[in-house]
Amino acid sequence: MIGFGLSDDQEALRDLAHGFAEREIRTVAAQLDETGEYPMGVAVAAHEAGLLNTHIPERWGGLGLGCVDASLIAEELAWGCTGIGTALEANGLALQPVIMGASDDIMERYVVPMTKRPILAAYAVTEPGAGSDVAALRSTAVKKGDRYVLNGTKLWITNGGVADWYFVLAYTDKAAGYRGMTAFVVERAFKGVEIGKKEKNMGQRASDTRGLTFVDVEVPEENVVGQVGGGWMLAMGAFDHTRPLVASAAVGLARAAFEHAAAYAGERKTMGKPLLAHQAIQFMLADMAIGIEAGRNLVRQAAWMKDNGKRNTMIASMAKAFAADHAHKAASDAVQIFGGYGYNTEYPVEKLLRDSKIFQIYEGTSQIQRMIVARELFERGRG
Repeated sequence: MIGFGLSDDQEALRDLAHGFAEREIRTVAAQLDETGEYPMGVAVAAHEAGLLNTHIPERWGGLGLGCVDASLIAEELAWGCTGIGTALEANGLALQPVIMGASDDIMERYVVPMTKRPILAAYAVTEPGAGSDVAALRSTAVKKGDRYVLNGTKLWITNGGVADWYFVLAYTDKAAGYRGMTAFVVERAFKGVEIGKKEKNMGQRASDTRGLTFVDVEVPEENVVGQVGGGWMLAMGAFDHTRPLVASAAVGLARAAFEHAAAYAGERKTMGKPLLAHQAIQFMLADMAIGIEAGRNLVRQAAWMKDNGKRNTMIASMAKAFAADHAHKAASDAVQIFGGYGYNTEYPVEKLLRDSKIFQIYEGTSQIQRMIVARELFERGRG
C-alpha cells in the first residue's frame, strides 16, 4: 500500500512551521536581506517553538523527529525566507555527523545543551581548494600527547561567525587518503580559532557565511568524533539526512515564487485581460506547479527511506538536483512574469531569484549530484 498523506501530528507540525514562517520570518526577511544581519531573534523564537534541532534523539533530550518531519519544517521556513531558513537549518548539518558517531561524552557536553537553549553550530569541511573534492582538503591535526594540534583554513562556512562549536574535518594521516581524515568538535573559544569577515553573497544574505582559520589549535583527544580515520564517512554520511532537507527548502522557495507570480498574474492586465488569461503565462505557472509537486515527492521518498533505514543516497541526490534546478527556474520565471517590476527590489521575486542560485551549489553542486546518481546507478547494475 502506498500513501501520500501526512499523519495528524505531521499536519500539525507543518501548520506550526507555516504559522511561524508567516509571523516571525516573512515580517523581517526583506530587512535582514538588506542589512545582512544574522536572524538571532528568529533563532531564539524557533528554539522556543520547538523548530530547531528537531532530530536530536529523545535519549539526549531532543524531540527525535525523523527526516520526513524535518522536511515539512524546512519547506515552510524556506517559504518564509531561504536565507533565514538556511541560518536555522545549518545546525542540522553540523549536528548530524555528531549524532551519527560521537561518544556519549561529546553528546552530553555539546548536544544536550542545544536542547535547553539556542546554541548554534557549524559544519566546517569546505576549504579554498577543496569544495566538492573533499579529498583535496589540506587541514591537518597532529597528535601530541592527549591533544591534536589543528591547522588549516575553511571557507564558506554557514554559521561560521555565530556558532559556539564546529564539526571539523582534517587529515590525521595524509598517506591513508580519505581513511586518514578525522572529525573533531572544535569550540569557537579554543585558542587559535580565527573567524573571518562575513561574506557579501548574491543571495541568502541573512545567513552568516565566513572563512575560519585554525592556527595551532589544541583539540582534546576526547573531542574526536567517532573513530580516528573515520571522519570522511561521517562527514559524507550526514548528507543522506540533510540533502532531502535542502531539497525541501528549494521546494519552499519555488512555492513562494509560484504564489507571488500567480497572484500578480491574476491582478496585472495586458492587452485587455489579466496576464493569467494568456496561455503563455498559464504554461509557465503550470510548469512551476508541476516541478513543485515532483520535487516534493522526491523529497518525501528520500526522507522516508532515511527514516526507514534504507539507503537513500541516490534518491537524496535526485531530490537535491531536481529541486535546486527547479527552484532557480521557478524564481527566474516569476521575475519574467512580473516583467520590469520583477527586476526591482521593491517586489519580492527579485530576492527569490538571488536566493535560489545557491541551491545549485551548496551541499554538493547540481553536477556533483548527477555524478552521485550515475555512480549509484552503475554500482547497482542499472547503467
